[in-house]
Amino acid sequence: MRVVAIPPRLPDGAETRLVFERCVGLTFPVIDITPHGHVELEVGEVMGVPAYLHSIWIEADCLERVQSLD
Repeated sequence: MRVVAIPPRLPDGAETRLVFERCVGLTFPVIDITPHGHVELEVGEVMGVPAYLHSIWIEADCLERVQSLD
């Protein structure tokens, strides 16, 4: 999925906002989806660490489906 927008309401914290800002325009695999439609993405690479060290939960309307290269 490609992150195309930052959710309007984020938890407080400069690092949280920074992670979301760095994700915009990039693609990530889906790790999990809640019944309410929030999508988990592992995004550690945008912070210079392995992907699994940072994950975000983001609303589906902030994402765009992209075709897998597999």
